[in-house]
Amino acid sequence: MTRAHLDKQPHEVAAMFDGVAGRYDLTNTVLSFGRDRGWRRATRLALDLQPGERALDLGAGTGVSTEELALSGAYAVGADLSLGMLRTGHERRPQVPLLAADALALPFADASFDAVTISFALRNIADVDGALREMARVTRPGGRLVVCEFSHPTLAPFRATYMGYLMRALPGVARRVSSNPDAYVYLAESIRAWPDQAGLAARIGENGWGKVAWRNLTGGIVALHRAIRP
Repeated sequence: MTRAHLDKQPHEVAAMFDGVAGRYDLTNTVLSFGRDRGWRRATRLALDLQPGERALDLGAGTGVSTEELALSGAYAVGADLSLGMLRTGHERRPQVPLLAADALALPFADASFDAVTISFALRNIADVDGALREMARVTRPGGRLVVCEFSHPTLAPFRATYMGYLMRALPGVARRVSSNPDAYVYLAESIRAWPDQAGLAARIGENGWGKVAWRNLTGGIVALHRAIRP
């Protein structure tokens, strides 16, 4: 099942991403006009990783974001539900540690990581609040969270243009470059339905995190939400 009818059931989400794994990184770069590279760098800098720290990259997909985190000198491990994405990641980035994991039942002990991050995947989890609590569980007290996720452009005229691109132009572009264009219709609809910056900040604060703040990227198309584990 694809498109908006996908009700975030874990096996259906995994199957959808299995189907786009081969061209996923290329498609993201094309659809974002190359901005995805800057968003990954901004996520790494916001996480403020130090050499020797341990970081969890949840929803890591093919590991391109995990590879970015490792540039800090920290030990970064990526986790994802999609075996297809992980297989592609192992082929392209054999040096990046990647493993299969459910965001709602992470296979790590309490306080295992100094920092945890999730990029463009939180909105695809069936229980967002449960995932935030699980991320808090595996993060040490004083550890950091950064959520990099699509959000709501702050200027009304730009927001209208962007929403038009999501619902009309994006599926057309995806048909040219993606192995599963229907998946990107679902993704566009999930972006439109996602909470705004303040709404997501409130949910993060209600589920085990403190000192929540956010910073807009690309006019609010993407927002970086930062928080501390009390």
